[in-house]
Amino acid sequence: MRGTLHAALVLLLGSSAWAQAPPPAPPPVPADEKAAILDYRVGPGDVLEITVFDNNDLSRTPTVQTSGVIALPLLGEVNVAGLSVVEVKQKLTTLLARDYLVNPQVEVKVKEYQSQFVSVVGEVNSPGRKPLRGRTRLIDVLVEAGSFTPRASGEVIITRLEGTFGGGAKTLKVYLGGGPLTPMDQVNLEVLLQNGDLITVSPKYYVTVEGEVERPNRYAIDGDLTVTGVISLAGGLNRFGGSRVKLRRIDAATGKTTILEIDLKAVRSGSAPDPHLLPNDVISVARRRF
Repeated sequence: MRGTLHAALVLLLGSSAWAQAPPPAPPPVPADEKAAILDYRVGPGDVLEITVFDNNDLSRTPTVQTSGVIALPLLGEVNVAGLSVVEVKQKLTTLLARDYLVNPQVEVKVKEYQSQFVSVVGEVNSPGRKPLRGRTRLIDVLVEAGSFTPRASGEVIITRLEGTFGGGAKTLKVYLGGGPLTPMDQVNLEVLLQNGDLITVSPKYYVTVEGEVERPNRYAIDGDLTVTGVISLAGGLNRFGGSRVKLRRIDAATGKTTILEIDLKAVRSGSAPDPHLLPNDVISVARRRF
């Protein structure tokens, strides 16, 4: 499993050039996950492939109806909704053996997964609904979605619409930045998804630094970026830069503008906080007075 995870991460966190390429075909199912697919619970819309060996006339590829049944020769309508692939096989074998065949050999596969989905939105190359195939992990769905676009921030949010995560939380955040993954991120990448989960890959958010710094520009928020942190990214103060800066913030909900004045000397001495930045903040460094 670790080899599979490593290979998936190489694809997921690859270069921007790779991310702009057409999304790759879904990877083959590893051998150690094939058994998990047998636990998949069949539902309406799924297409099954049922083979009765030495009885081709009884073999079919039925679609599970909205009522949860499939129609088969001899047996008529058989309710299979909510059953695993193994349970469907056992049920059909029992029904055929009871009245029609001696020691029937039945094989059941899911040909098309159409009943359980998660939705992937945001900065991936192939957003949309992705079918669940047994024990589907977050990393499986991200790779199937074609990896991140160059605009992705690395933050992934899973919203659980049906039920909750451990502790009662409805959302789970995973950050996959350019640096090493934390042990918790590695655990979260393998979180099992449920029907109806919404996976949002957030875009990069920016702040602007203007005025008396070496490199005035926009800078992406990477993790918990602070005022002194972004000034450092901008090359620090130039020879005209003063220690008092202004933080201009617009409330996205109300449109109200707030101006905060920050004394860099006080921040560096520990006597004043170093504010964390929000998307679209503007840091203005005024010219110092001589």
